Amino acid sequence: MNLLALGLVLAAAVAHAVWNLAAKKAGAGGVPFVWLASVCSAVLLAPLGIWGVLGSGGHWLPWLLGGAVSGVLHTGYFVLLQRGYAQGDISVVYPLARGTGPALSVLLALLVLGERPGWPAVLGAAVVVGGVVLIGLSGSTPTPAKRPSRLGAGVLYGVLTGFTIAAYTLWDAHSVTSAGLAVFPISLMWGSALAEVLLLAPFALRSGGTTGSRVRSVWSQNRREVLIVATVSPLAYVLVLFALQLAPVAMVAPARELSVVFVTLAGAFLLHEAEPRKRLIGAGIVVAGVALIAVS
Repeated sequence: MNLLALGLVLAAAVAHAVWNLAAKKAGAGGVPFVWLASVCSAVLLAPLGIWGVLGSGGHWLPWLLGGAVSGVLHTGYFVLLQRGYAQGDISVVYPLARGTGPALSVLLALLVLGERPGWPAVLGAAVVVGGVVLIGLSGSTPTPAKRPSRLGAGVLYGVLTGFTIAAYTLWDAHSVTSAGLAVFPISLMWGSALAEVLLLAPFALRSGGTTGSRVRSVWSQNRREVLIVATVSPLAYVLVLFALQLAPVAMVAPARELSVVFVTLAGAFLLHEAEPRKRLIGAGIVVAGVALIAVS
C-alpha cells in the first residue's frame, strides 16, 4: 500500500477509536445524540465544504447526489451503532461491525468495482476480518443475568452496522474517485452531514414527548461527547476518503480496522469488559493482517 495512504489510515484509526469511545459513553443518547453531532459537524465543515465545491467549478449536482446518498447510508450507520452501544458491549458491537463491513467491502470491491489487489492484500484482509471476529466472539461467555441479552443485541447491531459500513464505503469511494462524480472529500462529508441533519430532525425533535425536550436533555448531559463525535468523526472519515484516492477499497477498508485494536484495549482496560486475553490475541491478529496489506 502507498505509504501516504497507510499513514492516513493509521491516523484515521486513532481518531475513529476516540469518537467511538465518546459515543459509547453517551450510549443512551440515541437519535437526539446522533442528530446533535450531525448538526455540529455540518456547521464546522461548512467553510471547507463550500470551498471544495466552489473549487470544483461550482458543480453542485455531483455534490448533491454524492452527499445525499452518503447521508442516508451514514444515518443508518450512526443510528444502528448508537443503538448497539446502548444495548450491548462496545467490544462486541464495534469489532463485529468493523469485521463485517470490510469483509463485504472487499468482496464487493472485487465484484462490483473490478479491483484486483495482489494476493498478500487479499490474505491480509482475510486475516484482519478473522482477528476482528475473534475479538467479537470473545465476549460470548454469558456471566450474570443481563449478559445473554446484551450479547444477542451486540451481535445483531454489530452485524447490521457492518452492512451499512460496506454500503457507504463503496459509495463514498465511488464519489471521490469516479470521473463522472468526483467530489472533494471534505465537501462530500459536509453534504453527508447536512443530509443526516435533515433526515434525523423529525425524529430527534419529537423524541421525549415535548418537542426538543430530549434534545436539550442530551445536550446538557453529553455536550462534550457530542462535540468530540462532531469533530473527530468527520476528521477520521475525511482521512479515509483521501486514502481511498490513493489506494483501492479492497486495501483501505480492512487496513482502517486498526481502530479495533485501540477500542479493544480501551474496552478491556478502561471499561473493564470481559475476556481481555482473547481480545488482545484478536487485536494482534488484526495488526498482522494490516502488516500484510501494508507490504503488498
